[in-house]
Amino acid sequence: MTTHNWRLRQAVHTLQDGGVIAYPTEAVYGVGCDPWNDDAILDLLELKQRPWEKGLILIASDFNQLQDFIQPVPAELLRQLQQSWPGPVTWLLPVRPGVSELLTGEHDTIAVRVTAHPLTRRLCEAFGGAIVSTSANLTGLRPAMNAHQVRWQLPMIDYVLAGALGGAKQPSQIRDAQSGAILR
Repeated sequence: MTTHNWRLRQAVHTLQDGGVIAYPTEAVYGVGCDPWNDDAILDLLELKQRPWEKGLILIASDFNQLQDFIQPVPAELLRQLQQSWPGPVTWLLPVRPGVSELLTGEHDTIAVRVTAHPLTRRLCEAFGGAIVSTSANLTGLRPAMNAHQVRWQLPMIDYVLAGALGGAKQPSQIRDAQSGAILR
């Protein structure tokens, strides 16, 4: 058993137990939790001091992990998604009824991405689904770039899955699937 596998299992157990974890992404450290656990989402929002109205991003290891959160996708849009994923492009897609408004905020869409980061993909695979993903920082401060910075800004976090960032210089691009507009 390698240390990396042990750490990955610890991160998954923390998610399953309703905890909030930090993990590396393409550009910065992310903070996440189980998107089906409203208590965990509330803990994450409190930890970051982030208003729920803004909504959150979900990341996954593949498109199938996102399907319980989104409306069916037309073939043309599916082609665009497949061309941009895996990678640092987040799409705003129409949300499926019954998904927590803690994830969508005041929007009728949900932000989703299939990550290209190898360790984070393995995390989603081991967890068996998508996880919440928002930058690891207190609202208004710079996102954490390593595990030490995560612990400094968010000392109450339940677990930090340490690893190298993916090398991207900017956070993920955000695109609105309905209008085609690039929002970030």
